[in-house]
Amino acid sequence: MWAQNSGRSRSREGKSPAAAAGVLQQEPVNRDALLPACTCPIHPCYSRLRESHYPAVNAAEITSRTRASLAMDPYMIQTNGNGNLSPVLDVHVNISGRSSGLGKMKGRKARWSVRPSDMSDKTFNPIRAIVDSMKVKPNPNKTMISLSIGDPTVFGNLPTDPEVTQAMKDALDSGKYNGYAPSIGYLSSREEVASYFHCPKAPLEAKDVILTSGCSQAIELCLAVLANPGQNILIPRPGFSLYKTLAESMGIEVKLYNLLPEKSWEIDLKQLESLIDEKTACIIVNNPSNPCGSVFSKSHLQKILAVAARQCVPILADEIYGDMVFSDCKYEPLATLSTNVPILSCGGLAKRWLVPGWRLGWILIHDRRDIFGNEIRDGLVKLSQRILGPCTIVQGALKSILRRTPQEFYHNTLSFLKSNADLCYGALAAISGLQPVRPSGAMYLMVGIEMEHFPEFENDVEFTERLVAEQSVHCLPATCFEYPNFFRVVITVPEVMMLEACSRIQEFCEQHYHCTEGSQEECDK
Repeated sequence: MWAQNSGRSRSREGKSPAAAAGVLQQEPVNRDALLPACTCPIHPCYSRLRESHYPAVNAAEITSRTRASLAMDPYMIQTNGNGNLSPVLDVHVNISGRSSGLGKMKGRKARWSVRPSDMSDKTFNPIRAIVDSMKVKPNPNKTMISLSIGDPTVFGNLPTDPEVTQAMKDALDSGKYNGYAPSIGYLSSREEVASYFHCPKAPLEAKDVILTSGCSQAIELCLAVLANPGQNILIPRPGFSLYKTLAESMGIEVKLYNLLPEKSWEIDLKQLESLIDEKTACIIVNNPSNPCGSVFSKSHLQKILAVAARQCVPILADEIYGDMVFSDCKYEPLATLSTNVPILSCGGLAKRWLVPGWRLGWILIHDRRDIFGNEIRDGLVKLSQRILGPCTIVQGALKSILRRTPQEFYHNTLSFLKSNADLCYGALAAISGLQPVRPSGAMYLMVGIEMEHFPEFENDVEFTERLVAEQSVHCLPATCFEYPNFFRVVITVPEVMMLEACSRIQEFCEQHYHCTEGSQEECDK
């Protein structure tokens, strides 16, 4: 190998310093020739390049010539080789004009200093923080019943439909989906999602669909494309904790708007609108709700859209529980109710098809007034390229999943959830000191704790800790959702476990309940 002058260090007359001094120079490096478009060892152009640009050279001659050249020109590219060995070799760039001896950098003593990034320092998941800090062991005499995990597959009583499983097997056996897909998903898969959710009031085409690695990534991409550090977003309280976790890690401020338990968790619209300012990037609307299990009426959704239209703020609609509503309620996709508010709707397979581990979600872009324009669409595509989309096998199965899953499967799932919700609500509503709020959909139920009747507990975290320690029943304290003195119950457990859990909660409350002045009627319940 050899050393060549890069030609970048020149005098005013166009000569390098060494040439001006009468020193013979080699030809400048032709970088385009040195760095070919393809260096695959089996590609023909690689062999030709190796023969034409990397002839065998005496190693001693390389060393002496390189050292002399480096001393003359500080912008020298040095490539080290050995005879006829492979030319894919080390490259050293000397920019100081001096010896490149290691450990001789002036003014700096080399030492290890590896620190976590600002983003990692800002990332905080309140559920993990609270649950991990609960240093409590369950009662060894009672089997643990977990009502805290929003995974419908945990207990095995809610399997997905056989058609869904078969679709995955067929996609795998076909051998067609083992490679990379476009970062936004296969066109055929996006066409299927667009067709499934298309309706005259909210038309969709494949170009309006971005496939993602679960609904969580869909939310992350939407936040990243809509908001910059220093801007703010509006999220519900109580609300899914991931919104805050993602936003704050990106340097986005979070403002909390209130949901009202006495109104079945409707939004306090006046308070919501008061939070909006010139730095507000979007409003997150979660319907049906985690953790509340609430479903907004059409009229309430129209009022939310009116606020967004009046303030010219786009909406990020988390609709992962879309269509998971009980028979006495109706789900209204937000985009079907507005033609002028731009909406990014996030969903996925996880909940309705009961496969959260398959990690396939989507973003539906609703923008009939072209307010987002190409910039937001292009931004989502660029952001999706940071990872290469969701699992290709699930994408390959998507057509069959969406087309062949029988309606009976959806009906049976919802019937089970409603039965469990009614059972749980009825049992807990009869317990002194608890105030459950009846759910209308999703997989959750929120329960208020009248803390004045449980004076030995400082807050909902202590209440739920002791419930684990004494009764081996685990519920999430609603402090996880920015709503203290409530706890959340997951209603996907088998019915016999739900009955047992409610019985234990009743026993726990009876042991710790204290009457207050003027509440004798409650004590006599």
